[in-house]
Amino acid sequence: MKLYNMGVRGGLKKINKVSFAENQVYLIDDYKTLYLWIGKKTPDKTKELCITKVNNLNEKRAPPSNIQIINQNKEYGSFIAIMDLLKKGLTKDVSIERRPELELHYDDTMELLEAGIDPDLEAEITMTAHKISEQKKSYEELCSQLAEIQLNLLRDKGKATKKEIEKKTKEIYKSSSTYEELCWLIAELNLLTKKKSFIKS
Repeated sequence: MKLYNMGVRGGLKKINKVSFAENQVYLIDDYKTLYLWIGKKTPDKTKELCITKVNNLNEKRAPPSNIQIINQNKEYGSFIAIMDLLKKGLTKDVSIERRPELELHYDDTMELLEAGIDPDLEAEITMTAHKISEQKKSYEELCSQLAEIQLNLLRDKGKATKKEIEKKTKEIYKSSSTYEELCWLIAELNLLTKKKSFIKS
């Protein structure tokens, strides 16, 4: 996961957390998806330039990512599920490079590993997400699992209470994330947690 603040002409500046300022544009690169968040006071010309920039970046990818353009106060889907963590931020030493030949499918990833290519973080997430999906948990169970992981990451000490988890689970459930997206987010957050990639308050 990489976070960027986009300038008025679409330039990219790496950042460690997203403040969701109403006059700013942010790009969140989550491998499978490029989330372009646009503040409500962003000028139309800046919006146009930023959208063009993201499309140009995506055209150079193999395979290309999905692009989601998200307007302030109209957030939806899996983006809602990661907003709190984006506000909290990532540590400065996180280095997660997307390898162009690595596709986000389990079978393809395994072929690359069998060919002797060492797994990067993207490959680890793909394999872990596949294992989670193979557990055949219900959609609600995945929402609850993701809720607990996120809440524990956001806390300074201790673990989230059952009531807190239930509330967050409902929020994630209403986000209408796909089953695959939930597996991916759970895998990604678990691995980033192990690598101590999130800022501690």
